[in-house]
Amino acid sequence: METRAAGWPASETSTIGAVGVAHFCSHFLQLAVAPLFILMRDDLGVSFTELGLVLSVFYLFSGVGQVVSGILVDRFGAGRLLLCGMLLQGAATAAMGLAPRYEALLPLAALAGLGNSVYHPADLSILSHRIAHARLGRAFAAHVIAGNLGFAASPIASAAIGTTYGWRTALLAMGGLVVVLGLGLVTRRAALKVEPQAHPAGGDAAALRAPSFLQVLAMPVVLMAFLYFVLTAVSLSAFQSFSIPALQQGYGATLALATLAASLYQLGNAAGVAVGGMVADRTSAHHVIAMSGLAVGAVFGLIAAGLTAAPAVTVALIAVVGVCLGLTTPSRDVLVRSAAPAGATGKVFGVVYSGYDIGALVAPIFFGLALDHHQPSLVLTIGALALAVAVLTAFAVRRRPDAVPLPRPAEPDPLTIEAPER
Repeated sequence: METRAAGWPASETSTIGAVGVAHFCSHFLQLAVAPLFILMRDDLGVSFTELGLVLSVFYLFSGVGQVVSGILVDRFGAGRLLLCGMLLQGAATAAMGLAPRYEALLPLAALAGLGNSVYHPADLSILSHRIAHARLGRAFAAHVIAGNLGFAASPIASAAIGTTYGWRTALLAMGGLVVVLGLGLVTRRAALKVEPQAHPAGGDAAALRAPSFLQVLAMPVVLMAFLYFVLTAVSLSAFQSFSIPALQQGYGATLALATLAASLYQLGNAAGVAVGGMVADRTSAHHVIAMSGLAVGAVFGLIAAGLTAAPAVTVALIAVVGVCLGLTTPSRDVLVRSAAPAGATGKVFGVVYSGYDIGALVAPIFFGLALDHHQPSLVLTIGALALAVAVLTAFAVRRRPDAVPLPRPAEPDPLTIEAPER
């Protein structure tokens, strides 16, 4: 609606809408299983640890798969890979609802993780090539907000369907919905099409040849961006997930208030992303925005960890941390896009976004140990310190004068009608 009102080209509006639907589906299925754990435990006769292993397998294959997906995006095209990933994740999640026993859940979780691995490399590559530079920050913001909506809707849908009709029906319904949406996007695949970049012939072609995966992996800026994502994923795990038991164990919060903290963190994050998208399109100092948001978020996080106050005050501080981190997100994505050499957008986004999955794998181990040893304040402290260290990585990812720029998309003619992809 905003893009229409602002007079954005129809082709860009269609692209943002299609990519937003895909990102919604990714987050919608990521949280589909966890709310069903109690029902699955009783039905399958397994422990919470065994069910947690299902999620670990999902994130392991998603993280490793993102690196591979980045290579495939640059080689075969982002649109086709995105649609295949949606259909694979949806079908694998639905099949989990048909699993006859626990052991069958593990390979299906691996397939769902592989499907999930395509979204960030494909989505951000499509946006980078199809959205004009002047609107790219807001496009990245819309992408993030669509994912947040998926996170918000998933536990509600999963719990509602699961408690009424059973966990198998919940997974069948949610996975089936994503398959239907994926098939719907197949009919709109022109909005996801990215034309290969034309390179000059002769010596210039050799100079502009896309770097290999190993060359991308060896770039210091890519490694710093990868670490940036690991650290922010650790912080996200602390304030969004483990803050719920931490607030109950050490800050005197009720379950309802602790759950509200996670919801307010997510809402604050979404509001920050919306503002951050507009800010990112009005400045070239994206590393300053990212560093400032991370630093302020770290300060409020440390205050929340150490302040002796009413639980509601701690909850409010956690919400502020969400706003601060959200403000940095569009500038962060613009920074990574600017650091990507021509022809290697998918590889770069694939490598750096795999840091999210690695952070999501490692952080729960430390936070679980902190809670087991009755140190709930350590959860919030580690989350805040992760943001503080991430400030240094954001500085390292700033655009350098010798960075190889990606070509800026030409402003599309709003009267031009795109031909369907063949």
